[in-house]
Amino acid sequence: MSGNPEPPVLNIRGLRAGYGQLHVLEDIALEVRRGEIVALVGSNGAGKTTLLRAVSRLIEATGTLEMEGQNLLALRPEQVFGLGLVQVPEGRQLFHRMSVEENLRIGANRRRDHAGVAESFERVFTLFPILRERRRQLAGNLSGGEQQMCALARALMAAPKLLLVDEMSLGLAPVIVDQLLVILAEIRDQGVTVLLVEQDVFAAFSVADRAYLMETGRIVRAGNVADLRDDPEVQRAYLGVEGA
Repeated sequence: MSGNPEPPVLNIRGLRAGYGQLHVLEDIALEVRRGEIVALVGSNGAGKTTLLRAVSRLIEATGTLEMEGQNLLALRPEQVFGLGLVQVPEGRQLFHRMSVEENLRIGANRRRDHAGVAESFERVFTLFPILRERRRQLAGNLSGGEQQMCALARALMAAPKLLLVDEMSLGLAPVIVDQLLVILAEIRDQGVTVLLVEQDVFAAFSVADRAYLMETGRIVRAGNVADLRDDPEVQRAYLGVEGA
C-alpha cells in the first residue's frame, strides 16, 4: 500500500462544548467518512443539537474538530459553511413569507457557478417533485412534510460536502418520514455525506450505515447499525425490545 488513507470528512476527538460555564458535551469522539450516513441518536436533552452547533461553529468548543483534515475550531460559521458543511436545522427555519423558489435561492446565495446552480435546481426538483409544483407558493403555506423537503432542498442548493440534518422526523407522520428517509439515501448515493441527528432510533437505523448513541453529553455506544440493532442492551434501552 502507498500513501495515507483519506481523512474522514468529519473527525471529532475529545470535544468539549457548552454554554458559558455549563459544559454539555464531554470527551466526544465521532467520525463520518465519505459516502456514509452516520446517525447520532439519543433522547431530547442528550446534547445532540449542542454537538451540531459546535461543529457548525455556533458555540465555542475545545478538542479536535476537523473537516477533511482541516481544523474547524479557528473558523467562523460562514467559513465552515464555505468548506461545504451545511446544516438543516431542527424546525426547518424557512422564510415563511418567501416563495419556495426564493428559499431555495437563499441556499445558493454564496455560489457564483450559475450553471451549477441551475443544475442544483433541477436536481432538487427531481428529488422533491412536489417542490417544483409549489415553487411559487409561500413556504409558510406548505405542509410540515413539504416544509422539511424545502429545508433539505435549500441545504442541497449550497452544494454541501457534509450535510448535518437535525431531527428530520420531528412532528411528521410516519409515512412522510419514510419518504424522507428514502430521499436521504438517494442524497447519500449522489455523493453527499450525511450526519443525521434523530430521536427516532428506528428511523435513524433504517437508513444509516453507522450510528453513535448519546446520553447526557457523552457517546455511550458506537458501531455498525446491524451490530447495534442486535445488541441486547441497545434493544432494551433504545428499541423497546422486552427481555433483550
